[in-house]
Amino acid sequence: MKLTLRVWRQKNADAEGAMSTYEVDGISTDMSFLEMLDTLNEELILRGEDPVAFDHDCREGICGACSLVINGDAHGPERTTTCQLHMRSFEDGDTIDIEPWRASAFPVIKDLVVDRTAFDRIIQAGGYITAPTGAAPEAHAAPVPKPDADLAFEHAECIGCGACVAACPNGAAMLFTSAKINHLNVLPQGAPERETRVLDMVAQMDEEGFGGCTLAGECATACPKGIPLMSITGMNKEWLRAARKVKR
Repeated sequence: MKLTLRVWRQKNADAEGAMSTYEVDGISTDMSFLEMLDTLNEELILRGEDPVAFDHDCREGICGACSLVINGDAHGPERTTTCQLHMRSFEDGDTIDIEPWRASAFPVIKDLVVDRTAFDRIIQAGGYITAPTGAAPEAHAAPVPKPDADLAFEHAECIGCGACVAACPNGAAMLFTSAKINHLNVLPQGAPERETRVLDMVAQMDEEGFGGCTLAGECATACPKGIPLMSITGMNKEWLRAARKVKR
């Protein structure tokens, strides 16, 4: 395959960015999207040019590091992570636009790499449980109803990639935050911090500068792990419950 790539290049957070055009040839349909970018970078390095910076780690769809807007879609045309997107999803001769996540809370570090530590600070605000350290507890010590366990597992699948923020027209982080809150709040282990967790994490989310949610639904559509839009409803209910309890 021969492709034309229009890639966002930005030297650093303070520099002006712009799209740069590159031609790549000999791309196999079996390559992943990141392997295709590796091929481009090899050619750039051989020409003495600066390679394109992009995030990646496990390349197995579970770490959430890869974060590209491809032809206007977070993670590209398939509902998967960028690293699991393969070039068979494109046609020979295609022009592909590649950009970083676009959100004020995710400032560009360089090229396609953005700073997503805002997510870390939301987790630090309450995305944990109070539990004694030591050996793992006996599996049946805290019985969990099957529906609650299923709901917790569904939300625990969130890998924090940020596609929900990139896809949202408002740059909201509600789907990410709700996944982390609902994952713990439905389990007995998360009960001690149930009220403070949702209040603190939502407050931190707002402090980070994410936009407001208008339930456009683009977040759930773009999520590679299928976190449902109803997760946001669950978080809103938790927030109202906690806010009323605190007022008393």
